[in-house]
Amino acid sequence: MGIFSSKSGAPVPARASIFDTDYPLDRSNWFQVFSACLGRSAAVQESFARYTVRNRNWNVDFSAGTLSFGRDAYAVQFIGSESTVSNSWMWGWNNINHFDERMLVLANEIRALGEKWQLEVFTTDCFELDETFNGHNLAIAATGVSQTDYCYYKGPHANGAVLMAVAPGDSRVFAPVSLKDFIDWTMSAIQKYYIDHRIFLESFLMWNGTPFERQGSSRIIAHFDRDLLIDLERADEFERIKGIKTL
Repeated sequence: MGIFSSKSGAPVPARASIFDTDYPLDRSNWFQVFSACLGRSAAVQESFARYTVRNRNWNVDFSAGTLSFGRDAYAVQFIGSESTVSNSWMWGWNNINHFDERMLVLANEIRALGEKWQLEVFTTDCFELDETFNGHNLAIAATGVSQTDYCYYKGPHANGAVLMAVAPGDSRVFAPVSLKDFIDWTMSAIQKYYIDHRIFLESFLMWNGTPFERQGSSRIIAHFDRDLLIDLERADEFERIKGIKTL
């Protein structure tokens, strides 16, 4: 059963964004926000590559406002850009290229949330790139906090890369994942990223529509077709996975 409610106090729906619930998440803290977005991104980006991109050549036409894969074109959202010349990131809402505002809906949404949450990385127009703040991680967060079902794509060019988002409208891209995929992506994520494991897990389960409960202070039981038992332990200022197994 669910253990959190929506912001309105109603029960959390079968599938929900953690950002639409009363989950005790510090939204001014990048570490926690990113941890909450990563599971969704792992699932969505894999399906996006399989069903939408399909190893086809990409092309962006900013004058037309489209991102294309082969002959299929999608309305594009410009998230931001990386520069290898200045080693910096710039959010799309800064709009130095004078793009049509219709391509900046997501970027403006990010800035508005940053102001509301006092999350500085969302409200600083340009900053230096590093292992934490780079195009992929920023796009994971941008698409993860949005109320629209977006995927992102990184398009490289001679002086860096552009990060773009599309809403492909294909339900397969946003379909729930299986128990096996949940375990595989969870183990991959905790090996590659410095994240809060509990926030990652519980946010991922909410997005996946998988009922779960806490058993004591250090155990989560998630109800897939088979139950998944996850034990946690305290590490520094966050919780990490101690053990994970099916029942």
